[in-house]
Amino acid sequence: MKLHPLWQEYPTLQSELTETLALMGQTVKLKNKPVEKAVLEMIHAGGKLLRPAYQLLFSRFGPEQDRQKAIALAASIEMLHTATLIHDDIVDKADTRRNLPTVAASFGNDVAVYAGDYLFVCCFKLLADYAGSLHSLQLNSRSMEKILNGELGQMDRRYDQQMTVAEYLDNISGKTAELFALSCTVGALESGTSEKFAKQCGEIGLNIGIAFQIIDDILDYSQPESQIGKPVLEDVRQGVYSLPLLLAMEQNANAFAPYLDKKAAMTDEDTQTVYRLVQEYGGVTKAQKEASRYTQKALKAIRKLPDDEQNTRELLWGLTNQILDRQN
Repeated sequence: MKLHPLWQEYPTLQSELTETLALMGQTVKLKNKPVEKAVLEMIHAGGKLLRPAYQLLFSRFGPEQDRQKAIALAASIEMLHTATLIHDDIVDKADTRRNLPTVAASFGNDVAVYAGDYLFVCCFKLLADYAGSLHSLQLNSRSMEKILNGELGQMDRRYDQQMTVAEYLDNISGKTAELFALSCTVGALESGTSEKFAKQCGEIGLNIGIAFQIIDDILDYSQPESQIGKPVLEDVRQGVYSLPLLLAMEQNANAFAPYLDKKAAMTDEDTQTVYRLVQEYGGVTKAQKEASRYTQKALKAIRKLPDDEQNTRELLWGLTNQILDRQN
C-alpha cells in the first residue's frame, strides 16, 4: 500500500493516511467481484489523498480528539471523492486518470456506475458508524448537492463561449472546492470545536479548493500530457472551458471562435492553436494571479489559527503552500 511521495515529509500524516487507505479497503465487501475489483483498484490508484489529509489535520483543533473516528471520517470523505471521479470519467468518456486506465475503460460503464454508487454507500456507512452528530451527516448531504450542482452547471455551460469567470468560479466552488471545505469543516466539528470555528475552517478549505482547481486548469496549458496524467486540452474539445481560456477570450473572443465553433470536431491542430492563443493573450498569467489570490486568502486565514503541541498550524501552512505551488 504505497502512498504518494508527498507524504514522506509528513510522517504522522503518512501513518494516518496509510490507516485511512486500509480502512477504505476493509470497508469494500461485495459478492460481485468485478465491481469489488474495480472499487479496490480505484482506491489504490495513487491519488494524493489531500481531502482526507485536511480532515485529519483539522481534527486536531478540538478538545475531543479521537484518532479512530478521524481516520474513519477521512476514509468516508475520500470514498465520496473517489465515487465522484468514477462517475466523472463515465460522463467525460475518459480512458485514463493518473496515467492509468479509468474504471470505465477497464471494466465498462455498467461496472463503473455500480462501483461509484457503492462508494457512496460506503461513505455513508462510515459516517453513520462514526459521526458524532446528525449535523455532520447533514453537511455531507448538502455537500453532495453542491457537488452535483457544480457538475450540472459545468454541463449546462458546455460549448458556451459567453460563459463568464463568475460562472466558472461558481461551478468549481461546487465541483471541486466543496469537498475541501467539507473535509476541513467536519474535521474541526467532529473534534469538538465550535460551529463558528468549524465554519471558518470550511472557508479555508473552500479557498484551497478553488486555488487547487485553477492550478489544475493552468497545468493543462503549461504541462505535457505525460506529466499531468490526462489528455491535454481534451476538455476544450468536450466544451469545458476553464479559467485560462476564459480570461484569454475576454478581449479576444473572435480569435478563438473559428476553432471553438467546431465543438467536438476540433482537430489536434485546432486544440494546439487554442493552446497557443491562450498563451499569447495572457490567459495563463492572468489565471495564475487568480490562483495566487485564493492561495493567499487561505494562507492568511491559516496563520490566524491557534497553534498546538503538534504544530498543526505550521503543517497546514506548509502543506497548503506546497500543493498550491505544484507542477503536476
